[in-house]
Amino acid sequence: MLNRHARTLFTRIFTPLARFLLDRGVTADAVTIMGTLGVVLGALVLFPLGELFWGTVAITLFIFSDVLDGVMARLAGSSGDWGSFLDSALDRVQDAAVFLGLMLWFFGPGDLAPAGIAAAACLILGQLVSYVRAKAESLGFDANTGIAERAERLVVTLVFAGLTGLGLDPWVLTGALILLAMASAITVGQRVAAVYRQSRDRAAQWGHD
Repeated sequence: MLNRHARTLFTRIFTPLARFLLDRGVTADAVTIMGTLGVVLGALVLFPLGELFWGTVAITLFIFSDVLDGVMARLAGSSGDWGSFLDSALDRVQDAAVFLGLMLWFFGPGDLAPAGIAAAACLILGQLVSYVRAKAESLGFDANTGIAERAERLVVTLVFAGLTGLGLDPWVLTGALILLAMASAITVGQRVAAVYRQSRDRAAQWGHD
């Protein structure tokens, strides 16, 4: 989820912790699963209770397991298809939990239905963004493009959720979610268009062979 420079920085930061955990028999897969459980609990327990700030803090801390498990896998020489698959699948679980937690708060104690609808749209479109890329890559196409990838979606959501927990007007978070849903929809369109162009180029190439 991090760009190359940020990932290099966090790799250096987390390497000592990764070595510590590996020396004690903790596996990268275990960290991946525990990180996901932490995000899910933070989102589905703290957010619905209105603890948006502390929920954001908890989620952010556990999201860094996404970097830590990768460092551990590389140090242990266990990087491979299984780890990549597990990490990607549980990323979807984390994303869904964050927006579901916000929906439960908005439709419940937050009493702000438009924001709940916006959060639902972000959940659905965010999953679609990821699915389009995964399906495209399974067919041999490149769909790694768009203005709202996972990192951007999570950063925007968590920053504004945390600020709302500190007293920012919830309508500001609503506006951010609406813009995020729109950006996600545009990203889906960009990825579909990219795959369409590549499929036409492939068909034309086969037609000349």
